[in-house]
Amino acid sequence: MKFNNRNVFISPNATIGKNVKIGDNTTIYDNVSIGDNSIIANDCIIGEPSNDYYFNAAYLNPPTKIGANALIRSHAIIYADCTIGDNFQTGHRITIREKSVFGDNCRVGTSSDIQGHCLFGHHCWLHSNVFIAQKSRVGNFVFIYPYVVFTDDPTPPSNICNGPTIGDYSQIAACSILLPGVTIGKHCLVGAASIVGKDVADYQLVLGNPAKPIKDVREIKSRETGEAHYPWPYRFDRGMPWQGKGFENWEKEQ
Repeated sequence: MKFNNRNVFISPNATIGKNVKIGDNTTIYDNVSIGDNSIIANDCIIGEPSNDYYFNAAYLNPPTKIGANALIRSHAIIYADCTIGDNFQTGHRITIREKSVFGDNCRVGTSSDIQGHCLFGHHCWLHSNVFIAQKSRVGNFVFIYPYVVFTDDPTPPSNICNGPTIGDYSQIAACSILLPGVTIGKHCLVGAASIVGKDVADYQLVLGNPAKPIKDVREIKSRETGEAHYPWPYRFDRGMPWQGKGFENWEKEQ
């Protein structure tokens, strides 16, 4: 990819770190800071003003922070007042609305939409076409697979906004829908195409419409080895901080 400096706007009130590359047709608004060694690809908007900008002459863009080593692919829009940790990566055409917070080492897949006021821990991986409703809370090491939808209004339309909460190490499989306010515990697995309307305890596999508890995830066996597959951190380490050392050893270091 060539960075030709064509039609690039960087606010004089933005702070750009060392060795940052910015693609063509990209806009960096006021009060944005971008960490060292980051790549912002073509046609991106970082620090997009909130709705007040269009109606309030005294509007001031709140701070937006992108950590170091980010890779933000083309046509991404990240609104003002977001805080994003180091090593962040996106697919194409993603939107992250205002007041969203991401920890380190998170990924947001192509065509995903984060509706703002959301909180994500570290090492969250969102695949393509994921929709996250406002005021959702997601823990650490959570995988959210394609076409998952988080909802936030229990009786639409209303003034209530209460997104789901997901515990550490849980996985939400493809095409699932989480209804407003549900809490998914730690190390859970929501099966594909499930609709979850009730809280899920730790270590549970739930499946169906409506989703119902099926078994403890620690009872699930690997088809390849016949051994227990969950909790998955003991069996999977690609891209994880315990890669090459094992989850148990990594946990002892924390």
